[in-house]
Amino acid sequence: MERASPLDRASSGSFAGLRIAVLGDLIADHWLHARPSRLSREAPVIVLRHEREELACGGAANVARNLRALGAEVAVFGAVGRDATGRELTAALGAERIEVGSIASIPGWTTPTKTRVLAAEPRRNPQQILRIDREPSGPIPDDVRRAAAAAVRARISDFDALLVSDYEYGLVGREAAVLAREFTDRGLVAVLDPRRGLGDFTGALSALTPNVGELATFVRCSVDDLTSARGVRAAAQELRARVDSRWLLVTRGNLGMALFGAGIPAEGLWIPASGEGEVTDVCGAGDTAAAVFTLALAARLDPAEAMRFANAASGVVVMESGAATCSPTQLAAALVTAPSPAVACVEGT
Repeated sequence: MERASPLDRASSGSFAGLRIAVLGDLIADHWLHARPSRLSREAPVIVLRHEREELACGGAANVARNLRALGAEVAVFGAVGRDATGRELTAALGAERIEVGSIASIPGWTTPTKTRVLAAEPRRNPQQILRIDREPSGPIPDDVRRAAAAAVRARISDFDALLVSDYEYGLVGREAAVLAREFTDRGLVAVLDPRRGLGDFTGALSALTPNVGELATFVRCSVDDLTSARGVRAAAQELRARVDSRWLLVTRGNLGMALFGAGIPAEGLWIPASGEGEVTDVCGAGDTAAAVFTLALAARLDPAEAMRFANAASGVVVMESGAATCSPTQLAAALVTAPSPAVACVEGT
């Protein structure tokens, strides 16, 4: 069957037929929903009445869901603990027709889990009031990390792009960087959504997608230094020169995004945040941006247009509770009114 052209994908909001490998840290998002009941007699705290719980995909697993929601064929390469949470997380991915055969199950290792307690009165949007993280007792074993990269390498011809999702649980290391270089050497797309050191990835990437906080960490400055367009521009240019990535997409929360790199004016391209409604939950918006930017690059869209797609999709998911995804229909509708990139930043200089 003939695969859809980039133009067809752009007009429909779908990226059906693209094949993406996701290599990264899998996280279980555990949502606990409750209703305020009364004040406790034991302490000055609110008593919540338990209503329901659900387990959802976080980290690289949420990236995979976002890719799949837009029609891509997705294979996940990562690891979970050999525990009930790991089994449930793997099953959740499989239920969405995401390939999970290369997810390792590590004995004695705890699946990273973020429990968020949400509370709300009836007919009100739930608010996150507490988060409890369950952390593994140690990093992912070296042999598991090597095996994950080797599994992707063995099937590199099956994929149009590699998206590396680093949440600092140990899956992303030198092996992932070597793999990314192999993708770009073949003319394929390799994108890193980064959290930690980038030295191994020098010269290996099509693109980086840090948020402002991560950008500040990488260039060793304060987030306050990046409140202006001038500060973002200087930091982004420094980081891109150091890592030698083709493009650098900086996500800026409610200020939108900025793009730097090949074929982009030295001043960068800037875009205000998409969407007109009130933001409900920013959880997972960075995963959405990285996923959609990767898909658009893999579809051979112009990088500026890829940023517009990523911005539009991010504007959709922040209007929903939890780590939401954007469907092709939602993306197509959002693109109708989505802002376009411009050289002049909305904050001026």
